[in-house]
Amino acid sequence: MSNLLVLAALAIILITLALLRPVDHDESQYVAAAALTAHGLLPYRDFAYLQTPLQPYLFAPIAALAGAWTWPALRIVNALLGIATMACVHTAARTLGAKPKAALACAALFATCDILLFSIGTARNDALPAALLAAALSLIARAQTRDATRNRALLIGLLLAAAAAAKISYAFPALAYGLYALIHRRHRPGAILLGTLPVIVFVAWSYTTSPAGFVFGTLTFPARGPAEYYASRPWKMSLPAKAIDSLKFLALGAALPALILVARDASRRRAIGLFEALILAGLVAALLPFPTWRQYLLPVLPALFVRLSLIKRPGRPWRVALGVFAIAGLAPSIAALASPDGLSLAQALREGRTLGRALDRRGIGSPIATLSPQMLPAANRLPDPVFATGPFYFRSTSLLDPQQERALHLMSRTRTRVTGAPILTGGEAADTSGDASLDHALAAWAIRSGYRSVAVPGTRFTLYVPPAASPNPALR
Repeated sequence: MSNLLVLAALAIILITLALLRPVDHDESQYVAAAALTAHGLLPYRDFAYLQTPLQPYLFAPIAALAGAWTWPALRIVNALLGIATMACVHTAARTLGAKPKAALACAALFATCDILLFSIGTARNDALPAALLAAALSLIARAQTRDATRNRALLIGLLLAAAAAAKISYAFPALAYGLYALIHRRHRPGAILLGTLPVIVFVAWSYTTSPAGFVFGTLTFPARGPAEYYASRPWKMSLPAKAIDSLKFLALGAALPALILVARDASRRRAIGLFEALILAGLVAALLPFPTWRQYLLPVLPALFVRLSLIKRPGRPWRVALGVFAIAGLAPSIAALASPDGLSLAQALREGRTLGRALDRRGIGSPIATLSPQMLPAANRLPDPVFATGPFYFRSTSLLDPQQERALHLMSRTRTRVTGAPILTGGEAADTSGDASLDHALAAWAIRSGYRSVAVPGTRFTLYVPPAASPNPALR
């Protein structure tokens, strides 16, 4: 009963934090993908999606049920997935023999990491794969303490494959465990492989819907897009910047001292065990992309804090350090909540509803072309599929040629074209962690092309109506 009360209290706290956290433009494509998939459009085939395909399909029913409340609903789901992740870390630690206080302390330290708090406080694609990985770890821990059953191995394979299908970086921990199971065959590598097959079939089917779109979204854009965007800021793509950023993000929470303690303990044992291998795999996944952002380090944390729980109680200086770093991990979330500069989710939803009423009065339906598609569910509108990636492809200049852009339902700022949809600007700005110049470029193109500017009173938005647009354009 006490555990249920703790989980309920944690759920209230994390859901509240998720709903109070300011808007981040990173959420744009994930809200758009869930909403479009809920209306029958398929990622890659009907709109571009710049990740592996699982999340839009799993979250589409939530978007269908939530309707105008899709955005906060997705934040709530991610907060709940965060709680599941913490619970699975605690379960794995206890299964491996950690003492109750140590398991609880390490789960609590995990919960204070800014890497986790940001990832589960926004409508991104980080919480789902982290929860799937942590659930797999709780089963892997049981397989470590006794021979794995066939059903357990099947489920581990399914969970690890699903994590990679939600975010490709989670393929590294999955591969690390697969290699470990091949060496330690009591983990039943054949059953693990069999468990991955449903996900492999799903991913293969997603590929067949649009091979070029799938490859671009899952491989090409993640590999080439950041390099193009940061070409004018080469320092951000340098190894020194990566080292500084990685240490900074790990230090915002107990992850950095935890890594040192685990590395020291492993060196004393002169052996790399399964959980050390999973930590290393997570680090490889985090450090391969340029630049490094805090959410990239999330695959490291579940295995790290499980492994930390197994270390003999550290001395007082280390315990103090863990506490100090844990407090530091809370600081960015507190600062974000207290900042007067960010756009609150509540304000964004109010403005979205005002926008919806303005569109209703003018007889303008879906789709709406905007770099801020996350704003549209509250207006009961869908984004133009060409703008489903929000600002993230639009800011590109030369990744695709015009024919490829049309085929893959994409548009760059250098090749803006008419889609027949009204254009909405104002949501991509500094108070959403965005780049206002992108909205300005879209607005300038609209004006040059004869679009009529229409202010939306009471909001940050400006609507541009195409000169020959029908009053109620149909969703393509």
